[in-house]
Amino acid sequence: MTGPDVVAADEHRHRSRQAPHAWRAVAVLALANLLNFYDRTIPAIVVEPLKAEFGLSDTDVGVLGGAFTVVYAVAGITLGRMADRGSRRRIMAAGLIVWSLFTAASGGAWSIASLLIFRLGVGVGEAAYAPAANSFIADLFPPDRRSRAVAVFQFGLPLGLTLAFFTTGALVEAFDSYRAPFFLAAVPGIVVAVALLLIPEPRRGASETRSVGTGSVARPIRTVLAIPTMWWLILSGIGLQIAAYGVTTFLVPLFQRYFGLSLTQSAVNAGIVLGLTGLVGLALGGAAADRAARRSRRGRLLVAAVSLSLAVPLTLWALSLPPDASGLFVLVFSTGWLQQFTFHTSALPAVSDVVEPRLRATGIALFFAAFYLLGGAFGPVIAGALSDTFAAAAPAGAAGALSSEAVGLHDALRLLVPAALAVAALGMFGASRAVERDHARMNDAMQTSTTRAVP
Repeated sequence: MTGPDVVAADEHRHRSRQAPHAWRAVAVLALANLLNFYDRTIPAIVVEPLKAEFGLSDTDVGVLGGAFTVVYAVAGITLGRMADRGSRRRIMAAGLIVWSLFTAASGGAWSIASLLIFRLGVGVGEAAYAPAANSFIADLFPPDRRSRAVAVFQFGLPLGLTLAFFTTGALVEAFDSYRAPFFLAAVPGIVVAVALLLIPEPRRGASETRSVGTGSVARPIRTVLAIPTMWWLILSGIGLQIAAYGVTTFLVPLFQRYFGLSLTQSAVNAGIVLGLTGLVGLALGGAAADRAARRSRRGRLLVAAVSLSLAVPLTLWALSLPPDASGLFVLVFSTGWLQQFTFHTSALPAVSDVVEPRLRATGIALFFAAFYLLGGAFGPVIAGALSDTFAAAAPAGAAGALSSEAVGLHDALRLLVPAALAVAALGMFGASRAVERDHARMNDAMQTSTTRAVP
């Protein structure tokens, strides 16, 4: 067989390694992911009622969101190691039940301390999900199809946000209580948890073209963190999560304070900006990333780097608009915000490109832990602290009819969001320069471990 024939035969085997039930499994995983983001988003929509009842500042609101993210990140490392050793579907189902029960408990909070404890419980439950789910997907699809598979899975993010933003305000008004959405959100979780248990568990490394080593790896965390691509991806994730969590936490209050809209109107606009844009961004990003990955291993990362770079001037423009331009703000900010969804369709498959199958859940957990601890946890806190600082320096009436709180929050997001997205773009450019070498090292490590396993 000639060289080109060998390459063609290898490519055919490569493409045939997709599990027959793969897309059905991803659909169930995406549904659970939808509930994941629906449940975690509710507090961001009822910020103003929470502030009124418990007497909170914007910094307090940011700390509440940041504490959730810290627990989510730290618990994810342990649960990621468990997913590399045990049944991923059982871990995901158990996590879904836990976070659903704590979401319901959040509706009965009697103080900010009790609400904090219940939200931390939600964080622990949700931490079980992402590492196991992404490892699961990597074993269902070959590398050149993973971006689209991850895109479908990540549809749960914008759909969850959209549903949360479109329904929570209406539920608050219908039940005349901001607590009602917490109780109602918990119900579907039990049903979807059962569906997760019915998904066939793929063999680890089933979609790889090379033989996969078995057994445990000495110092798994150190092994993953020795990969240069991971550090660049983490830097990108830190920038992205600072922007994403700052915006998700404070976009509804921005519409209420700066643009003067009602809670329901503000929530719907936020759903358009944060949710519907994701459907477009993930669909286009997943297809573009897979197409680029067929040309070169670094292609999908360059797609994300360019998209994130475009997001910087667009979000800055939107956040420089006056208070009477809410419609234009939605249009421009949405155009910029959809660009950042290419991070998800590029970064997560890239982890699978450089981390061997028996360490992938651990790799995903470390990836998430790093950028959530250093990005997601600080995003709401930084935004809230900047908002309070700028508000204190802008007395009421200094900007026409705007309150000092409106001016402070608007100025905080205008400074924070474009700068954080620029950091995300830089990280993706760096990862694109390192991924080819790290992929080759992964293949060598897999070959070595397989050779040692043969008697």
